[in-house]
Amino acid sequence: MRVTPVRDRAGRSDFLRLPYQLYSGDPRWAPPLLRERRRFLDPAVNPFFEFGEAELFVAYRDGRPVGRVAALINHRHNELHDPDVGFFGLFDVVDDEAVARRLVEAAADWLRTRGKQAMLGPTNFTVNQECGVLVDGYDREQSFLTPYNPRYYPAHLESAGLTKAKDFWGWHGPVPSEPPAGMCRAAQWAARRPSVRVRTVRMRDFSAELRTFQDIYNAAWADNWGFTPMTSRQVAYLTRQLRPVVRPQLLLVAEVDGAAAGMLLAVPDICVALRAAEGRLTHRGLPLGLLRMRRAARRITHVRVLAGGVHPKHRRLGLDALMYTEMMRTFYRLGYQTFEAGPTLEGNLAITRVADRVATRTRTYRLYCEDI
Repeated sequence: MRVTPVRDRAGRSDFLRLPYQLYSGDPRWAPPLLRERRRFLDPAVNPFFEFGEAELFVAYRDGRPVGRVAALINHRHNELHDPDVGFFGLFDVVDDEAVARRLVEAAADWLRTRGKQAMLGPTNFTVNQECGVLVDGYDREQSFLTPYNPRYYPAHLESAGLTKAKDFWGWHGPVPSEPPAGMCRAAQWAARRPSVRVRTVRMRDFSAELRTFQDIYNAAWADNWGFTPMTSRQVAYLTRQLRPVVRPQLLLVAEVDGAAAGMLLAVPDICVALRAAEGRLTHRGLPLGLLRMRRAARRITHVRVLAGGVHPKHRRLGLDALMYTEMMRTFYRLGYQTFEAGPTLEGNLAITRVADRVATRTRTYRLYCEDI
């Protein structure tokens, strides 16, 4: 068994295709589109490479790929938090403790030669994207933009010397016909102010709305552990990912005196459609994957709350309750049956208290660390 850095097209292909081989037959996994994963690793496309570095490794046994990992340096994180920390991500491995250990060692060695003294992960590629290893909640299907992995991942990472850094939590709940009474009262209190209102996103001026999202998101999350502000290119990249599934009714903006003060973003959980496409839009030149996605999309009844926040200077006005009640009523009106919120950092009481009132905590994702 050997672990080698990716240096050619064949190695990159092995790196990209390994998850499709590893998870084949797992009905809970939602295979991402292969062409989107290629673009994700392209420095000309992914804005991470404007401020970050990545080295890709593949583990082989008898010539067959059996694991992969990316070693990462996020210079923006280093400037804002700790200059001695590196990351690993895109970690996938067969059920073999020795292979997992060798992959972790390869990432740590690469970071060590670049002056890093600690390693966090997995992150794909930043904490603003899929982050952590699923350690609880294996009974549910993977949902859009959340990590998924077999049960043996935590044990293999811990045997390689990694320990818990932080947990992130996810919640599921049935869509109620009416939000909880306490939340409705808080929303009514907020709505009494004539200067406050909640509106849906203006799709005709989507670029400006994205700048609003960026400003509020970065301000609202600035004090969170490990947070690095999203750049304009990162927001634009995320928008290209979400644009095909966006429903304007699920993008809310709270305003105070006509100025944006809060935002809440939800999207239909398209994993049903991704499973139908099996990672490809075309098969033998025919758009079979695309047709299967469109047909399966009609069966979507689950919705994902991806992000939300209120600008610090407008907190304590009840804007969060106003947006939450409006969003839940929209879920019910559009016919969604279940919703999911998170992942949210453990200890974020402002979010967890609200989530615990309207849903059940069902998933835990763990970020690991190691001194190297």
